[in-house]
Amino acid sequence: MNFNNPKKNLELSLNDKIELAKTIIKSAIQRFPQNQLYLAWTGGKDSTTMLWLYREVTRELKIEMPESIFIDEGDTFDEISTHVDQIRNKWNIRIEIVKNTDVSDKANTIGAHINVSDLNKRNQMEIKKIGFSEKHFPFDPESYVGNHLMKTVPMNIFIETHNVSALSTAIRWDEQDARKEEDYFSPRKSPDHMRIHPILHFKERDIWDLTHKNNIPFCSLYYRGYRSLGTKGSTHTVSDLPAWEQDLENSPERLGRNQGKEEIMGQLRALGYM
Repeated sequence: MNFNNPKKNLELSLNDKIELAKTIIKSAIQRFPQNQLYLAWTGGKDSTTMLWLYREVTRELKIEMPESIFIDEGDTFDEISTHVDQIRNKWNIRIEIVKNTDVSDKANTIGAHINVSDLNKRNQMEIKKIGFSEKHFPFDPESYVGNHLMKTVPMNIFIETHNVSALSTAIRWDEQDARKEEDYFSPRKSPDHMRIHPILHFKERDIWDLTHKNNIPFCSLYYRGYRSLGTKGSTHTVSDLPAWEQDLENSPERLGRNQGKEEIMGQLRALGYM
């Protein structure tokens, strides 16, 4: 199997896709110290699938699971929090909750204005880095400023302060245009670390087939028609059907997400976003 061949690997059988993902995970475990490899877990279907794959591999190898990080962007669905807590307890997952409280504590509601001058030096520096020059901004974790401050910045601070050598995420080639050229092992700078993407070659249908075949738990929001989960205030359903019963092959997976964010995904990823 070719590690980085989108056209070929997207057409593998589900069993071969699983084996390729496990091969990538085993390679990651061999390359990086156990206490320096972390898993980015959002509570969504893709990252829970990735978590399950790591669990399967580590059980085969009879070693401990890498620790996970969960980024609390300040507008999380209660259903996601419940799902994460249930899986954490059921699978005995070690997890760190990461949040930029310097920003979130200054906003009582989504849309509340935050003064840049009230933020700490790190956040002020990060705002300058993205070219934002206004004196205040509305608190919205899915906006350009909000996504950077509430997701990328706390993730990078965690990487810096916990000596993280590698971070595994659950992005897929077919999910978003900005991710089409990604590799399974992707070196990153500022901070220096490796991004590992073991399920790049899975399609949305594969995720659901694997989930149902192996009884992998998933967030209840998918029953209610959500296909891709973002923040509570910016994510909506586009169908009443459960996610896996919708036309996955002929309709956009992220149509229910903030489309403004979708348009600037390339810029966000250049800043370090997943």
